[in-house]
Amino acid sequence: MFVDGCFWHGCPRCYARPKSNRKFRDNKIAANRARDRKVGRTLRRDGWNVLRIWEHALTKRGEKQVAARIEAALALSRGDR
Repeated sequence: MFVDGCFWHGCPRCYARPKSNRKFRDNKIAANRARDRKVGRTLRRDGWNVLRIWEHALTKRGEKQVAARIEAALALSRGDR
């Protein structure tokens, strides 16, 4: 399981492009997202289940949904259907 920070991974819901140092941050976020895709593909190819959760989901309000996603991923890895 990966928890992606909303800023540094460019969350489609939360990310707001900063007004300063844009070139550095745009490049950094693009590189992070490319690395995330590559790591996910590699792990799935090697038989792992990959679960990515956005930082904004880790709140009291989102805890049930996150727990349900984790439980579903665990069930899938066990072969439960």
